[in-house]
Amino acid sequence: MPGRRMALAALSALAAAAAFTAPATATSFDSAISVQPYAQIGEDGTITLSGTYRCTDASPVGGIQIAASVIQDHTRLTTGAGGAVCDGAEHEWESRASLRYTPDIHPGPARAEVRLQEVKLSGLMPKSLHTLAEDQQDIQITG
Repeated sequence: MPGRRMALAALSALAAAAAFTAPATATSFDSAISVQPYAQIGEDGTITLSGTYRCTDASPVGGIQIAASVIQDHTRLTTGAGGAVCDGAEHEWESRASLRYTPDIHPGPARAEVRLQEVKLSGLMPKSLHTLAEDQQDIQITG
């Protein structure tokens, strides 16, 4: 019987963890973010990712920012898409980054990750970073 109880307890814990796992397009505190299923490499040697976001009530000390990453063939390029307007409406975001130091990123399949983050400041320095929403998905890079 003890083995059966342990198996039942493990199954219950696994089910609880699965029930409380955030979906790919995570939403918290009335915030959401998404990334388009494609990215574009421009003739100028930059890559552009884009999507939409929504948030409310920006932090009074600090701000809200968007961070985007593209991962391909063990190479990761992370860039910022700037500050976010948190008025409860859906907004578009776009992030452009140079491939100068990451020339291994090329047209083809890749993975994109994007985060809507709250930055809290202590004086002029960042004190903490809190993810309000995130999205991760497979994308296609075109050239």
